[in-house]
Amino acid sequence: MSEFGVHVTIDASDCDKSKLASYSLVYDVLNNLPARIGMTKMTLPYVAKWLDKFSDGTEGMSGFVMIAESHISIHTFPDQDYIFMDVFSCRNFDTKKAVQYLVNAFGAKKFDVKVHKRGLSFPPKIHKQLIMMH
Repeated sequence: MSEFGVHVTIDASDCDKSKLASYSLVYDVLNNLPARIGMTKMTLPYVAKWLDKFSDGTEGMSGFVMIAESHISIHTFPDQDYIFMDVFSCRNFDTKKAVQYLVNAFGAKKFDVKVHKRGLSFPPKIHKQLIMMH
């Protein structure tokens, strides 16, 4: 791998609105995904309910879990039927498996996935040491 890591971003819509408004679902997804893709959870997930400026009254959720390899985050907009999700890791992982799990969890029928190679100029010696530690 010549990059430091891979960053998968998912913009999804046409979801189950009740799932986008579910604190427990967002928490559970963030809690379970790291093990499913071979990552190491460093903290319990943190999820916050919030009303954004676009809301029609339904609280959205923003959640984050720190993993030894980097992070996973979710931001829901139930009134707009939209969700943003991302997984960033310095360790290779099955990006398709991660995307499928996230998309299925929220019942998204439409989604756009981007896979970004990050840290292309990160010092290779340091990167190799980081990978060996995880």
